[in-house]
Amino acid sequence: MLLTIDIGNTNIAMGVFREKELINHWKLMTDRLKTNDEYGILLRSLFGQTDLDREEVGGIIISSVVPPLTPVFQGLCRRLFSPKPLIVGPGLKTGMPILYEIPHEVGADRIVASVAAFDKYGGPAVVIDFGTATTFDTISEKGEYLGGAIAPGILIAAEALYLRTAKLPHVEIRRPRKPIGRTTESSIQSGLYFGYVGLVKNITAEIKKELGSNAVVVATGGFAKKIIQDLAEVDYHEPFLIENGLRILYERNS
Repeated sequence: MLLTIDIGNTNIAMGVFREKELINHWKLMTDRLKTNDEYGILLRSLFGQTDLDREEVGGIIISSVVPPLTPVFQGLCRRLFSPKPLIVGPGLKTGMPILYEIPHEVGADRIVASVAAFDKYGGPAVVIDFGTATTFDTISEKGEYLGGAIAPGILIAAEALYLRTAKLPHVEIRRPRKPIGRTTESSIQSGLYFGYVGLVKNITAEIKKELGSNAVVVATGGFAKKIIQDLAEVDYHEPFLIENGLRILYERNS
């Protein structure tokens, strides 16, 4: 079995593969203050709630955009499992040329998602990840990573309204029944939801002017399901794009 670990700013997504099949997956809240002992308790508990045997884990691969937690999970994996984990970063073969001006600045998750999207759908392609940040990553017809765009995520926008104003409340992020809100809560929901729909539509349109109108658009990330119902621009929704990208990278480096 292969264990994939994606350490994001908000969540840590883990998947277990048997060959190419994702047989289990979990999400933990990212906590930079937790030790490998604390994460170890959580991971033992997750495996204990399934019929999966930790001894069967024959490979591990980690991508991380939270540098302090990378060594924490490296140490955790050395304690709980036999194989040494692969880390997505310099020296790992991706099979995808990185045409970013400063390649090491690209987040590991952006490369992983791009590899998975190109492997399944070819190029040109746009990957939109609705996570802590809303990222747009582009892949050429030849399978080259070109770059993209980064915008604040919808949750960051909601929290900014709450923290930087005196009277605006926290709200659930969801599609309001009508764009004209009749309460403060529904007004905020309208601004957040339809504002992000507009943001994604416009950025995607601008990218396609440069990349080509035939580019396939793939959505992933925690908030994708809530947003894409109003986005005809999105061709495919892949909730486990990162997990599959990590599997592909592991296979290319084994």
